[in-house]
Amino acid sequence: VIGLTSEQQSLMQLRTLTDWSLRPRLLALPGVAGVSVFGGERRSLQIQVHPDQLILHHIGLDDVLAAAQEATGIQGAGFIDTPNQRVVLQSDGQALTPESLARTVIVRSDNGAVTLGSIATVTEAPIPAFGAASIEGKTGIVVNIWEQYGANTMAVTREIEAALTDFRPQLQGQGITLHADLFRPANFITTALGNATRALLLGGFLVVAVIFLFLFDLRTAAICCATIPLAILIALSLLETLGVTLNAMTLGGLAIAIGEVVDDAVIGVENVTRRLRENRLLVQPASTARVVLDACVEVRSAVVYATFAVIIVFLPVIALPGLSGRLFAPLATAYVLAVMASLAAAVTVVPALCAWLLATPGETRREPPLAGWTARAYERLLARLMRHPRFVIGGMILTTLIGFAALPFLESDFIPDFKEGHLIIHMTAAPGTSLEQSLKLGRQVTEKLRQLPEIR
Repeated sequence: VIGLTSEQQSLMQLRTLTDWSLRPRLLALPGVAGVSVFGGERRSLQIQVHPDQLILHHIGLDDVLAAAQEATGIQGAGFIDTPNQRVVLQSDGQALTPESLARTVIVRSDNGAVTLGSIATVTEAPIPAFGAASIEGKTGIVVNIWEQYGANTMAVTREIEAALTDFRPQLQGQGITLHADLFRPANFITTALGNATRALLLGGFLVVAVIFLFLFDLRTAAICCATIPLAILIALSLLETLGVTLNAMTLGGLAIAIGEVVDDAVIGVENVTRRLRENRLLVQPASTARVVLDACVEVRSAVVYATFAVIIVFLPVIALPGLSGRLFAPLATAYVLAVMASLAAAVTVVPALCAWLLATPGETRREPPLAGWTARAYERLLARLMRHPRFVIGGMILTTLIGFAALPFLESDFIPDFKEGHLIIHMTAAPGTSLEQSLKLGRQVTEKLRQLPEIR
């Protein structure tokens, strides 16, 4: 939604410029479905008939109307056929100004010709207004631009803003102010993409930090972390191949998958490092490549089964019909592709990196401190739980029942409320309120709202 105001041009001049210059240019842009103009004064040629002159010349209103239509209408002048095309001809002599319309002849008699100007006052004036527009308290023009179904909002917005940038000098030369961002839907998309990107980066940073704290080794942490960008890039490539755009939902799916994409690699790397520690304590240790191969094969089936179990859970989301599918299928698709890419990296890239980076001979790798402390704490907790299995099972059943009992009391909604940064306020005046009074009330409301610090 854009607006135009001016201290130098009249509302009729503003509306004429918008209808015949700005609107056609916007309609020609790719992705634009429609442009509606609201407010201002629409130019018209008005014929204010003098009844006494009609009686004097014995002319009826039908005669005046027929003469005006003939003078202002566009009439075809035939066509010319050529070997390649048909050229349509039309006359170009219609009356476009009050002066030329006033010279239009209605009837001819022995006393001379009777023109529209002799029996009426012909003037340029706006048609009766049924509505008006106000921009930041100033009466002006509001232009609503509608994009085509399926068009890319960001691409259409860039096209519109480029066209407005080219058109702005013409407006400034006539003393017209262009308000190009009264309502810009792309702002919400940009904010959503920015939030999803920040969540993706923050999640990646936290995953890297946790991996390093638990593995406590730069090389093993680097091997695990290498799967993050690799899986994300593969998922993005597959999304591009499938025709899925990069949006807030796909970025959200990738952000959710950040913690999952390193699981396969962590399991494999942790098992490799453990087997390497045990191998170096043997009298006749095996080669690093052999140990890495055996360690990866040892956990591979569990990794594959767990990954496909996660993928199967998300398949119904991808198959959701209707609006729900349009919303959540891209998220699930991005998540599944990222997880599948991480599995592929875990069974191919991770073993190769382990054989290359963990092949230092004679180096004894101790258990990471945080991982050892966590394992010992878990061992003590598990020992206590094993001594009281009935309490554990009873607690599990009780928690499940409480969860089911709480379901009817949970509020549900299709989608959460979005904070787009825009508020739409509808004001209804008393029946019969004049247009001028409605504009006055609107300006008062606008002034009150602009006093709030949160309102831009």
